Amino acid sequence: MFARVDKMFKHLKLSSVDGSRDRAIGAYIRADLLIIDDFAIKDMKREQADDIYEIILERYGKKSTILTSARSPEEWQALFPDPIIGNSVLDKLCHSSYQVEMTGPSLREQNKPYKKYSSLKKN
Repeated sequence: MFARVDKMFKHLKLSSVDGSRDRAIGAYIRADLLIIDDFAIKDMKREQADDIYEIILERYGKKSTILTSARSPEEWQALFPDPIIGNSVLDKLCHSSYQVEMTGPSLREQNKPYKKYSSLKKN
């Protein structure tokens, strides 16, 4: 399962309203591989941190999880409203994880559909 973190949080919030939260969060927990994109882009609200905690806690040691983020893991804890929850989540995430750091120029920059005007020659 692939989920952008903001859409996952929105889905879980809406599921709390309509009474389908257990089913919704269960889908994230049961997925053999859960990919959470754009993790830790901004501060989390308490309910978001609680949701991440529940998902990671239930998946820990049982299922594979991939997080993508523009921030390094060292910056993540500060984004949790409760440092204890943040520490617990990060401990479980980092305990048996591999970190792949991507460096160098962005592929988005290389694959622009247009050329910079400054590089065009004048006639």
